[in-house]
Amino acid sequence: MSLPLPDLGAPWWAPYAGVASRPFAQVAGGAPAHEALGAMPSPVELAAGPLRFVPGDSAPEGEAYEAFIARTAGVPTRHNMHDLFNGLAWLRHPHIKRRLNEMQAQHIASHGIGARRGPLRDALTVLDENGALLSAPHEIWQALLARDWRALFVAHRPLWARARLVVFGHALLEKLTIAPRKNLTAHVLVVPREMQEASADFDTSATQVAFTREWLAAKPFTPLPVMGIPGWSPENQNFSFYDDSEVFRPPPQDLKKKEQPARSCIPAQLEAGRPAPI
Repeated sequence: MSLPLPDLGAPWWAPYAGVASRPFAQVAGGAPAHEALGAMPSPVELAAGPLRFVPGDSAPEGEAYEAFIARTAGVPTRHNMHDLFNGLAWLRHPHIKRRLNEMQAQHIASHGIGARRGPLRDALTVLDENGALLSAPHEIWQALLARDWRALFVAHRPLWARARLVVFGHALLEKLTIAPRKNLTAHVLVVPREMQEASADFDTSATQVAFTREWLAAKPFTPLPVMGIPGWSPENQNFSFYDDSEVFRPPPQDLKKKEQPARSCIPAQLEAGRPAPI
């Protein structure tokens, strides 16, 4: 079955160009997703051995997806865009993905799979599916955290030339590939101030404070409508693009009482312990 592969020229794919070209070519030639990803050199060692990609039905019935990865170093990979993009995240950010898997598997080993994930696993899943990593000047961070969209995207527009945003979440990559809608919103990981303008590759930060259990359990995320980023949509060259209050929402204290309480962003399918395609 062929997959609708994305255009690597899109700005959200730029960080993945170095690892995506070869697997995409193999998938286009008819290879299953796990074989296309497995043809790349293993990017990281897990406790169980070098990371590898295995068929999607490899995990025994009843074993949690993350627990299986930790036990075998094999990532079950179905032949769909969702799992293919998850594999690319492993290739591009192997140390972050390893750290997330370690925390998921350790939590499952201690607490099992219950009706609710709990704060830590919920945060890990949000980051894994819909997260983004940002390095930017202080003015951009300040406006983002204040949800001052005009300052973020208009007044500070030139500063985006010094910013780097990586879409880490593979579900968000899938949504951007299928239909890059105006309202697509990333959960940006709010790293400590000393890391907010770091020049190092994001993957090197996996062992730092932002990836401790306690810190992630507090859900340190802030929303970012990604199509507002300069260069990500031709429509945002007209600044009226940012007048849409259904997308560029004010801070929570300014929201009207009639708005419904926020609902969990974790699809019900994810409660079974593995990612679900859109």
